[in-house]
Amino acid sequence: MFKNNIENKVKDKVKNKIELLGYEKFSLTDTLECGQCFRWNKEGPGYRGIVEDSDVLVYYEKDKLIIEGAKENKREFWIKYFDLKTKYNEIRENLSQISPILKSASDFCPGIRILNQEPWETLCSFIISQNNNIPRIKGIISRLCENFGEKISENSFSFPDANIISVLSEKELEIIKSGFRAKYIINAAQMISSGEIDLQLLRLMPIIRAREELKKIKGVGPKVAECVLLYGFHRLEAFPIDVWMNRVMKNYFPDKDSKIFGKYAGIAQQYLFHYTRMRKE
Repeated sequence: MFKNNIENKVKDKVKNKIELLGYEKFSLTDTLECGQCFRWNKEGPGYRGIVEDSDVLVYYEKDKLIIEGAKENKREFWIKYFDLKTKYNEIRENLSQISPILKSASDFCPGIRILNQEPWETLCSFIISQNNNIPRIKGIISRLCENFGEKISENSFSFPDANIISVLSEKELEIIKSGFRAKYIINAAQMISSGEIDLQLLRLMPIIRAREELKKIKGVGPKVAECVLLYGFHRLEAFPIDVWMNRVMKNYFPDKDSKIFGKYAGIAQQYLFHYTRMRKE
């Protein structure tokens, strides 16, 4: 009986594996470590991550993207999540013509992709990200999920729903050690769960209005709003600006704004951000 249990587990593991072939190959490292997501960690040949109700290991075998732990009926979900249908090579060629620095940046990290992440998780994560570093952001999010999410496997938990967070007090949220951000997390959850902010409408409304809607939430300023629109709603015209990007715009695009990059400003931002941050220019 024990032997049968082991064999069944092995079969399940093999069964719950998707192989994706025929799409533009991208860089897992550049995509998952460029600051747009916080629940992926290096493991073995690839990265382990928790996305919605799945705990998966992703890696490449030559040109095949392998997603272990993913069910076959979620194939389209993962194709969308990793944005595999977008023709990044064409976008990169067009962006490269705008300026020499953008060409250098896109050549430096051509494998970056903008993930299609869940909007509420993205909003909460980037509220947590304020005045914070990536290891600490990951720690806070991990504790949030462990204490208030649903168990997926032995060591993984889902991201807690806004309805669950909305009824918590700041005292109850102290366990995640988010500091001053606790009141912002709760306010965001309350506005989402009450319907005061409709996340589905944000995906459809003009981006100027969507920015203003997000900024109604306490603790959400211009940068967080742009991050949420880009990483949570895949609004590729969104253009987050932090210290690094302020420096880039001042040095290379003086007296200009994100409109110079057109409808793919968010992708341009990622190339420029990752390039300057990694090179520490």
